[in-house]
Amino acid sequence: MKGRVIAVTGKGGVGKTTVAALTVRLLVEAKLGPVLAVDADPNLNLNTALGVEVTDTVGDVREEGLQRVESLPGGMAKTEFLRMRVMQALVESDGFDLLAMGRPEGPGCYCFANSILRACVDQIGKQYAYVVIDCEAGLEHLSRRTAGDIDLLIILSDPSIRSLETARRVVDLVGELKTRVARHVFAFTRVPDGVPAELLDAAKARDLPVPLAIPEDAEVGRLDSTGKPLADLPSDSRSLQGVRALLRQTGVLPG
Repeated sequence: MKGRVIAVTGKGGVGKTTVAALTVRLLVEAKLGPVLAVDADPNLNLNTALGVEVTDTVGDVREEGLQRVESLPGGMAKTEFLRMRVMQALVESDGFDLLAMGRPEGPGCYCFANSILRACVDQIGKQYAYVVIDCEAGLEHLSRRTAGDIDLLIILSDPSIRSLETARRVVDLVGELKTRVARHVFAFTRVPDGVPAELLDAAKARDLPVPLAIPEDAEVGRLDSTGKPLADLPSDSRSLQGVRALLRQTGVLPG
């Protein structure tokens, strides 16, 4: 059986990596089974937030496959070779593993690497209770359907109308592509003390789900600035409490 897939999406800078990393942390702490974290953003931030080092990415594997297309081991197809190398790129840690998309260095379409990533997530995801995907900023992974079937899509927005419009487009795209999303939830990030009434009204006017709130947390910024993992956040931190509440309200964590 494939693990439950949780994908985090939204406009750049809304805190997707923070929410994805805290989701991984809370799942591991809850001891609900092994977790696969997927950094599907070419900018590679999730590993730092989780406190692990990445040496190989899907982008690296793609370049290697292009260079070695004429010298693969006897009888090995290109796709078979790439899948084997993606498995080797998995970073193993305590309670979770990490697979990073990375960025290709050479020219050419990245679509093939995306399709390989999706195939690998589908295959190796069967070994995990949960798969948590930190999506690329914008709508790329939804429009290309890289994330595959999603059990819970967490759509994030900062407290701005521009970010809110991106969240609305995500909801529209899910419907247009008939992407298999079992459930989606919408949340504002970096709100000081609850969601302002004008933003609640703006979300309602755009037919967005009733928004949840993940509070602004200066401790997250401090850890980011010093390059320390979010595992160092205290258990009573505002952002951790916000993500915990979101996961409880969506049934991912026991209430």
